[in-house]
Amino acid sequence: MSLKSKVTGLILAGGRGTRMGRVDKGLQPFRGATLVAHVLQRLAPQVSIVAINANRNLPQYQAAAGDAPVLPDFIDGFEGPLAGLQVGLQYCPTELLLTAPCDSPFLPADLAERLYAAMQAENADLAVAVTMEKEDGAAEPYRQLHPVFSLMKASLLPQLDAYLDTGARRMESWYKSLRVAEVLFDDADAFRNINTLTELQQHEREQPAPTAVPAPAGDADTLPVAEARRIICERVAPVDGNEKLALRASLDRVLAEDIISPINVPAYDNSAMDGYALRGADLPADAGAPEVTLKVIGIAYAGRPCTQAPQAGECVRIMTGAAIPPGCDSVLPQELAEHIGEHTVTIGHGAIRAGANLRRAGEDLQAGGIALARGKIMRPADLGLVASLGIAEVSVLRKLRVAFFSTGDELRSLGDCLDDGCVYDSNRYTLFGMLTRLGCEVIDMGVVRDDPAALEAALRTAAADADAIVTSGGVSEGAADYTRDIMARLGDVAFWKLAMRPGRPLAFGQVQADGHSAWLFGLPGNPVAVMVSFYMFARPALLRMMGTQNQGIPAMRAKAAQAIRKRPGRTEYQRGILDTGADGEPQVRLTGAQGSGILSSMTDANCIVVLHDAQGNVAAGEMVEVLLFDGLI
Repeated sequence: MSLKSKVTGLILAGGRGTRMGRVDKGLQPFRGATLVAHVLQRLAPQVSIVAINANRNLPQYQAAAGDAPVLPDFIDGFEGPLAGLQVGLQYCPTELLLTAPCDSPFLPADLAERLYAAMQAENADLAVAVTMEKEDGAAEPYRQLHPVFSLMKASLLPQLDAYLDTGARRMESWYKSLRVAEVLFDDADAFRNINTLTELQQHEREQPAPTAVPAPAGDADTLPVAEARRIICERVAPVDGNEKLALRASLDRVLAEDIISPINVPAYDNSAMDGYALRGADLPADAGAPEVTLKVIGIAYAGRPCTQAPQAGECVRIMTGAAIPPGCDSVLPQELAEHIGEHTVTIGHGAIRAGANLRRAGEDLQAGGIALARGKIMRPADLGLVASLGIAEVSVLRKLRVAFFSTGDELRSLGDCLDDGCVYDSNRYTLFGMLTRLGCEVIDMGVVRDDPAALEAALRTAAADADAIVTSGGVSEGAADYTRDIMARLGDVAFWKLAMRPGRPLAFGQVQADGHSAWLFGLPGNPVAVMVSFYMFARPALLRMMGTQNQGIPAMRAKAAQAIRKRPGRTEYQRGILDTGADGEPQVRLTGAQGSGILSSMTDANCIVVLHDAQGNVAAGEMVEVLLFDGLI
């Protein structure tokens, strides 16, 4: 197995950008691209897959990342690189994780190779880059550790979780608990990070441009998938308008504003266990100390607190969720008691530590803090969370209105007679399902014939009634001539040939009519191509228009159960069935024939296998990326 196949790359871009005019560092323009795009370009050849850790402007990062996932921190509050590392290790589908910051576009091309060699040689958990630096006026250089340039075992996640649970956030301090190999690099400039706009301008003028990764061979007039997604993401924006709804009615709607917690949750210190509330000072002092027997002076129930304050040698019987009695700071679970008498309990040495089994007031949410952020899609757990705050109504963004229709003289609606050479219109039902699942207000405009006047009338009506228009058919090279002319009259619409399969033709732009406008997504006519194009292009754009925080599709890595043929130079989306192999690891096999008209390949599948632009043939056992259908179709 090659080193590349063992490594996932993580670009750390989770900061606030306070030294860059409050614009994210990674999104700063630099040499015709963004900083994060340059880092991605340097990192991608060294790893099997790249992810980006970012906490705001997620759609812009997703546009720069192409098919790579964008991962926000699990910990709220911009808690630094370790919080990003935590989510990276959670996601990491490979044995190793390679990290680099978003503001270092000159990172070494052999970073992974050299760090891995040191890890192997020193039997280390983690390898980190080091350079020799010299301050002005200093006689001797010093060793400079670069903790964000590191290669580590994915198995370190439990240690990192435990470290973060203590409240600590410094990378250097966490490293002290691990076996760390330090790797000396000669080129200190390769690790320069760009912290200010002044430094950015200086590097723009002085530094040589990073070596570009050559584009894979492909059709000269096709547009890469990542570029098409970037263009769409840059143009669409959330719609205006919101409404107040009763909490239950807000399920699956998008929050229009932050929900601020009016109370602490929990509202008071309470017990996490059934047992005995006591003073930590009464626990056995050390290993040689005798057992301690405490007198039980009362009982505390959830909703019925015990107001007695135990004195030395006393405790209170307590139930889960009950308020901690005055003066108590620990709870002994009843199953850990050495002996339970009628009015006493005996505790052995080491049963618990002082402070154990308490849920502190505000531990879940603090009064005045953000409980749920604007842009969150309300799920069942969110309803429960908001209810726990005593909030009965929430403000949500209005539903996105989407008009859709199919085009083609050969199409017949259900119930019509099926003449020779005709087919029933399946795409409109597929689009209805995908748009409804997305939470849109749908406007079904039926089948539009291959007639310029009919098409223009349909587009004008749709632009007046909807925020977006989704069509199927009429965008291929043979069918798009008059369609292109009509759309040119009505607005700004581009016709693309995309470097992807299925779904090569796509139209995108804005249709304007009678003072109204709507974004148009012109999808191909083949049933599978309609679905793939919708999920890869229309869905993220519509979610952005809806104001949601996250427009990605859940992704993971799995072993290919069979060899897969693939031509470099285009992105392919093949339908797959994900299950568990004999070794207990996820594996994926194709559904069979992958023609763009074989709709049964989508009904049989539970995922899409993504074969990226530069990939060639895939061998059996090789890792591939899969997009999960769960909750999608």
